[in-house]
Amino acid sequence: MFVLFEEAGKFLAGRILSEADSSLQVELDSGKRVKLKAVNALLKFEKPTPAELVAAGQKVSEEIELDLAWEFASDEEFSFSDLARDYFSADPAKPASTVQQAAALFRLFEAPHYFRRAGKGRFRKAPAEILQQALAAIEKKKQVLAQITAWAEELAQGSCPTPVREQLYKILFKPDKNSPEYKAVVEASRAAHKAPLDLLQQAGAIASPYQFHWKRFLFENFPKGTGFPTVQAPPIKDVLPLADVQAFSIDDSSTTEIDDALSVQGLGSGAITLGIHIAAPGLAVLPGSPIDTLARARLSTVYMPGDKLTMLPDEVVQSYTLQEGRNCPALSLYVTLDETTLAITGTATRLEQVPIAANLRHDKLDTVFTEDFFEAATAGAPPAGVPWATELSFLHRLARHLKAKREVVRGKPENFNRPDYNFSLDNPPGQEPEGNEKVSISIRKRGAPLDLIVAEAMILANSTWGEWLAEHSVPGIYRSQASLAPGVKVRMGTKALPHAGIGVKSYAWATSPLRRYTDLVNQWQIIACVTHGRTAALAAPFKPKDAELFSIISGFDGAYSAYNGFQAGIERYWTLKYLQQNGITELTATAFKENLVRADDLPLVLPAMGAQGLPRGARVRIRLGEIDEITLDVSGTVVERLDAVVDEAAAQQVNEEDNESEIAAGPISIAVDLNETPADAAGAQDQAA
Repeated sequence: MFVLFEEAGKFLAGRILSEADSSLQVELDSGKRVKLKAVNALLKFEKPTPAELVAAGQKVSEEIELDLAWEFASDEEFSFSDLARDYFSADPAKPASTVQQAAALFRLFEAPHYFRRAGKGRFRKAPAEILQQALAAIEKKKQVLAQITAWAEELAQGSCPTPVREQLYKILFKPDKNSPEYKAVVEASRAAHKAPLDLLQQAGAIASPYQFHWKRFLFENFPKGTGFPTVQAPPIKDVLPLADVQAFSIDDSSTTEIDDALSVQGLGSGAITLGIHIAAPGLAVLPGSPIDTLARARLSTVYMPGDKLTMLPDEVVQSYTLQEGRNCPALSLYVTLDETTLAITGTATRLEQVPIAANLRHDKLDTVFTEDFFEAATAGAPPAGVPWATELSFLHRLARHLKAKREVVRGKPENFNRPDYNFSLDNPPGQEPEGNEKVSISIRKRGAPLDLIVAEAMILANSTWGEWLAEHSVPGIYRSQASLAPGVKVRMGTKALPHAGIGVKSYAWATSPLRRYTDLVNQWQIIACVTHGRTAALAAPFKPKDAELFSIISGFDGAYSAYNGFQAGIERYWTLKYLQQNGITELTATAFKENLVRADDLPLVLPAMGAQGLPRGARVRIRLGEIDEITLDVSGTVVERLDAVVDEAAAQQVNEEDNESEIAAGPISIAVDLNETPADAAGAQDQAA
């Protein structure tokens, strides 16, 4: 005697060795013996053999029409043998054959959308409306699977279906792994034995490398687009006194958000008053207002060669920017100094209207106001006929003095051996780059005189206001660094802690309220101090330990890092384009870390074969390999060592710069996983049912 039974979702058959009231001992064809509960024995039979029964039953089950079987089935609970009799037997009094009963069992078991299991070998037919829903879902699933296959074939043949192209960045970086577009890419990549990014690139899904980087950035950081809703810049209602100064700003020609300006009074009198004037949108844009909501959503202006995304709409910026020829509302810090010793004798903060006499542009004046110019001015009177020469000469002298004082606190001088680089594209103003523009890269020495003047004035304002907030027990957003030890990073917080890297007791960003949200927040807090004095802690928008302030810090930190990372990456893209456009195949570089070298005259770090083991600071000539504009990757090979002995000063500078962030080129991390097990159609049908 044989028995057919079900175990863990599989049907098995074997010879009965012994039988008790509640169990059976069964020997399978493999020779394995199993103990079977009597209740699990579904069908006992004498012939055919177990293997023949299972094979024949499976073959006959394929012939059973599920729609017809559903019609034949009782509306009450029934067994598989009942259905086999109703379906196969012409005489309702006669049972179906053993093979037919097994076939009915197999077919019922594999069609849960038609028949619900009600126990061992027992079933109920699904209600008609549920059945129709299940069948519709199965049909839809079949259509989706067919669509996935068709899309995968298109991709493998080098053509990208429109739905895949439209979902490109979502597929690569934040996919819904159940979406047909994602599954088509996975299926095509497996079939073609290609990496997904390579497959999509060859299929034309990526219009251009530049657009890939740009749209990826927008997808991750601006999913709702970069446009602003129509807003009205609120007027400043405060009646502000007019300052008796002539202020001037120093920015690049492309700068439209002019946050800061300077003024100098009292030259030649022995007592100088330095004015540091900051645009004051915080007087009109209030926390929780529509414009505040826009600024907080973006948190900072995003910079890139040939374009930028401003934190605020242009019409708002133009309402508060320190525009030449206007009296502009400003938050002013006045610092009084001894003209001879440059010792600070007092400070005062005011809200006022400041006459902006000039918007100076350093890219047009750097060739005039050079180190030699200021050295000559120190030795004698500044040259006649050069506007602002007297004021800038004093400010340069003061900037060098302030820098020297900070370096004493730092414990070592600030080095500006590495230059800054300016990128210029030939795209029309206001038009987004397309990625093929002619790019020019110019070198600008770090710490150039005009830069130094502005930088030291802003450090003075930010550190002074940072301490002032603390004195009033008003929290602010600070940047601090515990020490200059390797690995100690700059952190953001609400406490006035020292910044070892700058060499000041505290440092609160407050001088760029049109470009950074943290500065706007700090401006609100400073305005409260100006307006309310010692009771400012009660009136300031943000109170000590305010959870909202910590939320702003967290959001800003993430956004600012992402924006800076994009800027560095897109500048690397334009550097690689510069190499291609100018046919540069070799360059000189300096070894600085493991097998990495830094180009001497371009903002480019790359791995170089043959650089392993070279001392830091060693200068080499590099032959460049192929450029990959998608991964921003380029490698090189050392072809010549240019120095016999490393310059110790250069090596020390390389060591100090090791903590500076570098763009890591190489394979882009995507979220497409080709090792995931694909769901088969049957499983999908079961799930749908």
